[in-house]
Amino acid sequence: MTERSLRERFGIGLGQLSRLWRKELDRRLSPYGLTEARWLALLHLSRMSQPVTQKDLAARIGVQGPTLVRTLDWLESEGLIERRPIEDDRRAKSLLLTSRAMPSLARIEAVAEGLRDELFAEVQEAEMLGCLAVFERLTERLGAAALQDCASPGPAPARVAAGRDSGRNIR
Repeated sequence: MTERSLRERFGIGLGQLSRLWRKELDRRLSPYGLTEARWLALLHLSRMSQPVTQKDLAARIGVQGPTLVRTLDWLESEGLIERRPIEDDRRAKSLLLTSRAMPSLARIEAVAEGLRDELFAEVQEAEMLGCLAVFERLTERLGAAALQDCASPGPAPARVAAGRDSGRNIR
C-alpha cells in the first residue's frame, strides 16, 4: 500500500468513524428527545466558561449562528436553557443552563460513557495513545491553517477536507 493510499484510507476512515459514532450516540439518545444538535449544544454549553453567547456556542460546535437558533429555541421551550440580555450588547444574549438540564446532561454523559466502554473494550492504551498523537498533530496543522486563512486578505486557499468534527469531544 502506498503512503498516499494509506493517508487517503486514514482520512476516509476517520470521517466514517466520526459519522458512525455520532449516529450511534444519536440513536441511543433519541428516546429521550435528544437529537445530535440538542445533545451537542447542551454538552458544549456545560463545558464552556460562562457567560456564553450564541456566537460562542456556534463556533465551539462548528456551525453558523443561525443554524443553532432552532435548537436553542427548543432547549429554551423545554426549560433546559435560559437566554439573558448582555448589558454591553443589546443584540446578544447569554445562554445559561438551568437545573432542568442536569438530568439530560447526566444521561448524555452516561450514554456516551457506555458507548466508549463498548467500543474501546479490546483497544489497548498504547494504541489509543498513538492515535491521539496523530490526531493532535493533524489538529495543530489544521488549526494553524485556519488561523492563516483568517489573517490573509482575499479568497481563502483550498482547505483540507478533514471533517467538521473538531471540538466535539464527547466521542
